[in-house]
Amino acid sequence: MIRRHSLLALVSVTLVSLAATGLAFAQTSAAGAAEQEMSGMQGMDGNHPDPHMVMTQLAQPQPGDQERAEEIVQTVRAAMEKYKDYHAALADGFRIFAPEFPSQGKHFTNWRYAAEAQRRFDPAHPTSLLYDRTPDGGWKLVGAMFTAPRSYTLEQLNERVPLSVARWHRHVNFCFPPRATMQQIRQQRAQNGQIKPEARQLFLQFFRINNQPACEQAGGRWVPQLFGWMVHVYPSLRE
Repeated sequence: MIRRHSLLALVSVTLVSLAATGLAFAQTSAAGAAEQEMSGMQGMDGNHPDPHMVMTQLAQPQPGDQERAEEIVQTVRAAMEKYKDYHAALADGFRIFAPEFPSQGKHFTNWRYAAEAQRRFDPAHPTSLLYDRTPDGGWKLVGAMFTAPRSYTLEQLNERVPLSVARWHRHVNFCFPPRATMQQIRQQRAQNGQIKPEARQLFLQFFRINNQPACEQAGGRWVPQLFGWMVHVYPSLRE
């Protein structure tokens, strides 16, 4: 993942710099091939198509976009300062999303803020805080994630964060194991606090399927879209 810690970095496929304000916006992966023809969307980064992600295209800058972006990053940075100590995040209701799956980075999600984001945008209330694992077993705060309803139009997304500087994304085209298998996995997690390696492999086997006919043939459960729209913000934090 590309990260730039000048004023603001938002997940996007290409790095876009606005020299006048020092803003930088970066994007990780790309939209799925099945979604490439959607109006206002872009489907791939040119090398690594991602069938599980759709991202908005960068729009033409409009008057006031730059100022709005600066206001957002200032608010986000101020809100995040408190959570450099991840214990403070846990105390305020943020919980590790999918803790049973080991990974270097994790979303600490606040479900109260997630519900609030369905109604309005508050840059001081990120749906998730983004942490990277540290060598001593702790967590280092690196960014924040904001969400919007899945039904939102490009115009509505632009009202929250300017599309000329940010590229929102949504997760699409998922195949999950049958419900009975998922229930067994949940019970396994409840009993042991983690998922067995063979169950993880089974989950990944279905995850690699990215079209509905193949999913149904494998006996899986097709989910066209998970969650709503999302955007990642990586403001620089004072040490």
